[in-house]
Amino acid sequence: MARNRDETTAPRTDWDAEAPSFDDKPDHGLRDPEIRRAWAGRLRDWLPGPPGDVLDLGCGTGSLSLLASEQGHRVTGVDSSAAMIALARAKLAGRDAVFLPGDAAAPPVGEQRYDALLVRHVLWALPDPGRALRHWRGLLRPGGRMVLVEGVWGTVDPVGIPAARLTALLGPLAAEVRLERLSGDPLLWGRAVDDERYAAVAVL
Repeated sequence: MARNRDETTAPRTDWDAEAPSFDDKPDHGLRDPEIRRAWAGRLRDWLPGPPGDVLDLGCGTGSLSLLASEQGHRVTGVDSSAAMIALARAKLAGRDAVFLPGDAAAPPVGEQRYDALLVRHVLWALPDPGRALRHWRGLLRPGGRMVLVEGVWGTVDPVGIPAARLTALLGPLAAEVRLERLSGDPLLWGRAVDDERYAAVAVL
């Protein structure tokens, strides 16, 4: 199941039921102009220069897809929730974007078709992150990049994937891996956070 989701939610959440209120969270709907600008600026740094083909895995309601489209990219979004897909399609209506139902770990797309993969809060919830990363690598064109926004959340029973583990998994797959810490930027989340949040940008 794809997850561009609330980081503290268990993987078995019914995302169709969550869809109507999903964008109410500040870092999901990006409705606040300052939060929206903060994510837009990060995406501009992480993604290759436009125009490019971007695959948004676990796209949810398409908030990051919309930012990528506004920056001049062609976007394909994949999510396991039909309700999320419907909202994403409505949000990007009239744009160069397509949204497909499917599993983020094995999306229904061809190999070497994309310049970038955009994946937020998805990898930690997959049963075999290493296998997913190897599969995703094959979806990228030579010189493409994976943009992975992840973290570790909670103190009593933490969930997530530590930055050190993700960079170790990416090492054999990429020519360059850049890690960017995100916990210190409250504009991204709509509040101050004290857990581990980061982006790993892996360039093939």
